[in-house]
Amino acid sequence: MPAAHPLIEQFVIAQNIPLESVVLLLLFPIIATLVAFFRQIVGIKAFGIYTPSLIIFSFLAIGLKYGVSIYIGVIVIGMLSRFLLKKLRILYLSRVAITLSIISFAFLGLLIIGAMIQRTGFASISIVPLLIMIVITEKFIAAQIEKDTKTALLMAGQTLIVSLAVFYIVSWSTLINLLLSHPWIPFLTIPINIILGKWSGLRITEYFRFRTIVGKE
Repeated sequence: MPAAHPLIEQFVIAQNIPLESVVLLLLFPIIATLVAFFRQIVGIKAFGIYTPSLIIFSFLAIGLKYGVSIYIGVIVIGMLSRFLLKKLRILYLSRVAITLSIISFAFLGLLIIGAMIQRTGFASISIVPLLIMIVITEKFIAAQIEKDTKTALLMAGQTLIVSLAVFYIVSWSTLINLLLSHPWIPFLTIPINIILGKWSGLRITEYFRFRTIVGKE
């Protein structure tokens, strides 16, 4: 954990507040704003703002290697589970509950296997980030039902791209030190989001998508 400003560190210690919690709360407005930037300006369609933010926090908690592996595993198992359950013709909530159960059983099996072969890295992963990643399956299934599997996979891929990009930004030690030294900085995200909310121009991806029309104009 980067060193905090002496006054902030003294206050946090005096109030018995975990410094990691302070860092995460200071990072959350930054993360949400960056996700909004990628949606509004760049034009990458992720699963909203809240879902990528949770994924990024999971990456910060369990590391990028295990985080990406779990995310891909959750999407693959979720897709296969929906395909297998399609013939049952059951309601949405029951289908999601069964899918989440299957994913839970799969990761429980992996945890047991990892412990048996002494792969302590995966076995030592905190349960909260793991459960967060599992619950994300509902977003993927909802996208499959509302649209189609191809679109859902595309959104899942774009969500991963946004999460990776923002992860590398917010895990930058200089940024964390800056936030701890100047905790007022996250308040700047409010006017930034007001500006993003008023954006009415083309997104970056749309310049490439409509490059022929834009070139003529």
